[in-house]
Amino acid sequence: MGQYFRAAIRAGIAAGCFWSMATLHAQAGDWLDKRNAAFAQWQAANPNIAAQIEDLKAKTAAMAAASARPKPAEATRDPSAQEDTAVGQPSMTWRVQGAPTQIWDSPEAPLLSVIPAGEYAMGSPVSEPNRYDNEGSRHRVRVGYPFATGINDVTRAEYAAFINDTHYVSRDEAGCDWEHPGFTEGGDDPVVCVSLGDANAYAAWLSRKTGHTYRLLSEAEWEYGARAGTATAYYWGQQVGTGNANCDGCGGAWDNKGPSPVGSLPANPFGLADMAGNVWQWTNDCWDRNYAGAPADGSTRQSGDCGFRMLRGGSWFNFAGVARAASRTWLGASGRSAIVGFRVARTL
Repeated sequence: MGQYFRAAIRAGIAAGCFWSMATLHAQAGDWLDKRNAAFAQWQAANPNIAAQIEDLKAKTAAMAAASARPKPAEATRDPSAQEDTAVGQPSMTWRVQGAPTQIWDSPEAPLLSVIPAGEYAMGSPVSEPNRYDNEGSRHRVRVGYPFATGINDVTRAEYAAFINDTHYVSRDEAGCDWEHPGFTEGGDDPVVCVSLGDANAYAAWLSRKTGHTYRLLSEAEWEYGARAGTATAYYWGQQVGTGNANCDGCGGAWDNKGPSPVGSLPANPFGLADMAGNVWQWTNDCWDRNYAGAPADGSTRQSGDCGFRMLRGGSWFNFAGVARAASRTWLGASGRSAIVGFRVARTL
């Protein structure tokens, strides 16, 4: 899929930048004032979040321990091999009644959705249209812990708050950068042209600001969150339909033009927006050509070529087939692209 990134970068550089850093700086004060007010209201409405999270973790552990199903084994099969019959079992979600559905740790931080623990089939069946071999073999994964992740991709305004506070300067390779993506972007659009190191630096900043552990999602967590209990090609069904995602051929106003403001399209059953299309999202997993040897517990894969990391979700520039929940590609860890952004996770 490398041609997608090369073409998108060329298009971005040719188009020029239309929303300057000066504009972001000028609006930063107003943006933070509004966030402070919204955050105060949210805190008043959610006074016992810390205790609720601890209760969620304890009850989830008990539910997982009581599960009759054995824990899945790591994927060891060839992607062309016949699938294990266990992948046909329904997904499980261990929901705790009364558990919080959202977390917001600070005005600068993104609003997060709390994702319940569960188990699902990762990857795609060999019969799925537009499937690539790197989506196999399909295997069971148990995400045996709740976690939180951004309802939306990190926005330009949120990333600008990080830059303003830290004066961070990326050390990764030249090319497009988040200030000059090559098309008109506003503060509510997803930040793009950020490397893996940039994304991890942002997450580390949030950890310092909030006292909680922010990070990128693993591939297994990402797909679990994207599917949200479903087993179809897209979380809304087998066909892309119209107006469900921002991609080339998805039937929306932004198709093949540029990113859409985050949350412009319907969220999935876990409350996550833009998990299909808009911009690819970094994960921390190292590249490998298939799922042979992949962990089955939701953790990040550290084997393979760690100079390349996995991307998930598809983008506004790509055709609908790569917006499927199982679709995956990769990019050099120091690379940047006008079709690549990220969302953060928070360990509970």
